[in-house]
Amino acid sequence: MVSEKVTLKGALGDELAARLDRPDGPARAYALFAHCFTCSKDIFAAARIAGALAERGIAVLRFDFTGLGMSGGDFANTNFSSNVADLIAAADFLRETYEAPDILIGHSLGGAAILRAAGDIPEASAVATIGAPADAAHVSKNFGDKISAITENGEAEVELAGRTFRIKKQFLDDIEEHTQQEHIGKLKKALLLFHAPRDEQVSIDDAAKIFIAAKHPKSFISLDDADHLLRRRVDAVYVADVLCAWAQRYVRYAEPAAKPVAEEGDVTVTETGAGKFQQRVQAGKHVFLADEPEEMGGMSTGPAPYDWLLAGLGACTSMTVRMYADRKKWPLKGVSVRLTHQKVHEEDCEDCEDNSGAKVDLMTREVELIGDLDDGQRAKLLEIADKCPVHRTLESKVRIETALADRD
Repeated sequence: MVSEKVTLKGALGDELAARLDRPDGPARAYALFAHCFTCSKDIFAAARIAGALAERGIAVLRFDFTGLGMSGGDFANTNFSSNVADLIAAADFLRETYEAPDILIGHSLGGAAILRAAGDIPEASAVATIGAPADAAHVSKNFGDKISAITENGEAEVELAGRTFRIKKQFLDDIEEHTQQEHIGKLKKALLLFHAPRDEQVSIDDAAKIFIAAKHPKSFISLDDADHLLRRRVDAVYVADVLCAWAQRYVRYAEPAAKPVAEEGDVTVTETGAGKFQQRVQAGKHVFLADEPEEMGGMSTGPAPYDWLLAGLGACTSMTVRMYADRKKWPLKGVSVRLTHQKVHEEDCEDCEDNSGAKVDLMTREVELIGDLDDGQRAKLLEIADKCPVHRTLESKVRIETALADRD
């Protein structure tokens, strides 16, 4: 899975920060994700669901609405209508830059916005909502006793999820104008509702209203004891799994093109755009991630570079020992190699030839040999461990040539 930072122009003309989560190979379909009220594209549920869908071949665009997250603009000047317009602009961006979205997904108020925007995104054939209210006006209950102040003064500061937002009267007027029932009834797209019966933020009754208003094909999935924000990973992944299985009936997936496979021995390392250090590594037909630990500013999504170096030495050691033991027909049942790496002063290194005081790389290797071996066999296999090709490469004079890649 690759996660890329992208930007697009919002309905009010501001730059919107977005992220495209896509599979390593060609995407089978594209989806557009709308986050909940005052949230951002990076909220746990959005990131988890988008990542899980990307792993299953569906590229997902998620973005911060105007005035939220990393996007430009003033949140106080936005409303439900501008959110809907932002979604249509995001769909236009996908259509022009990649491919029009086949699937529309909305969480909480983002679900209400997706239902309203769906009619203006003709290519989309499947719509899914998660904990969505039946009407946009539902969000006003979050303003509590501030509603009168907003009405009388034209605006007021409201605390939502521990943050302060400026809400204008135009926002209240706008959400009151948006009744969803008519739009839901004219959706003409497959609809899947996810809702938790114990959702304390949006009642399960809202899901019932949406379901009754919608025409078939429509489906409902209960999220059991999940919370409104799907904070538990298992709940977010469950939504992604069910959504993928359901969408296959309504979305004409593109046939995956054959992936170009690098030659054996070729390794390509590319930044993913996720986090500060995450890298996508392709070695022949194998793809994996490299990263740095969180304490170094990374996300710990993969081994660090020196970990991969030790892994290469350890794997080569184990393979070499196994080949020798099999050739000799010795009773070696298993091999385990534990390695560490550190920088030490040369005077602290017993085997270093030049004790000039400089630091050197010291790799320690502990080889465990499992099986009914005698002392002579164990000693010989330990000697063979030092003859593995990677060991010899690390101890030899290595030449590395670097050049700029040709640009097409």
